[in-house]
Amino acid sequence: MTATPYALNVMTSAAVFVMLTVGLNIVVGYCGLLDLGFAAFLAVGAYVGGVLATRLEIPLVATVPAVILATVVAGVVIGGPTLRLRSDYLAIVTLGFGEIIRIVANNLDITGGPSGIYGIPGLFGDTLSDPVVFYYTVLAIVSLAVLFSARLGTSRIGRAWRFVREDEDAAEASGINTYRVKLAAYVAGAVWGGLSGVLFAAQLSAISPASFTFLQSALVLMAVVLGGMGSTRGVVVGAVVISLLPEVLRDLADYRFFVFGVLLIVMMLLRPQGLWPHRSREPDDTVARSSGDVRDLPAKAEA
Repeated sequence: MTATPYALNVMTSAAVFVMLTVGLNIVVGYCGLLDLGFAAFLAVGAYVGGVLATRLEIPLVATVPAVILATVVAGVVIGGPTLRLRSDYLAIVTLGFGEIIRIVANNLDITGGPSGIYGIPGLFGDTLSDPVVFYYTVLAIVSLAVLFSARLGTSRIGRAWRFVREDEDAAEASGINTYRVKLAAYVAGAVWGGLSGVLFAAQLSAISPASFTFLQSALVLMAVVLGGMGSTRGVVVGAVVISLLPEVLRDLADYRFFVFGVLLIVMMLLRPQGLWPHRSREPDDTVARSSGDVRDLPAKAEA
């Protein structure tokens, strides 16, 4: 059975949304940093890639190094002075950052102003004009990004992120440099967001500030919470649900977003831990490994 162009477009959008959600999961799920402006990194990646590709007339894939550099710089510039804040204060700063990026893109000539950028070349030029080939290419890229994120979550830095998320004061007392650990999570999430922006621009071939509003950031955060914070598999499921459910409810016309919201509220009431929550290992094991000291584990086990 051959998929229709509409179905391919929806599935490609869902795949890009999965990659974006996995990036936010590094920040929120792994490290516990509430980010309400994550769409800003999607915008940075899309605009840097789009501007370079159209001005230099090169494929989008050639702009990836510049996109990674731009998102790292953006993550450090924003995260550097703000990650010493906690809870609501950090959320307000990230929300402001998201709006600043959108407003700047709306007023600069190089970004096309309110009209945005059009005629963005494909990921590899015109070689992937076939929607089927492009979909499978995006799916392969997103699968690698999801796998790498999952492996990152079980690494030494990933265990440190989870330790900071559970108790930042205890993590700092155990010798973890919590500021550097949080900054690493923020920058890593920014890179995932920027690369998602490249795929986003390649799919639409046109971008504008209207694509990077607070609603986009809220939907990504909603997918992380719905799937299960810190769970890569859960976040993927949550992203697919959030991206596809409005299309499933399209026949309800103006009421589809209302039904969508009600279903999410019911889900949060019945299963607040998410669709596929993270199953952590024994707490003592996690804490000891996160702090880099495993000498006491046998003694604790015997006790």
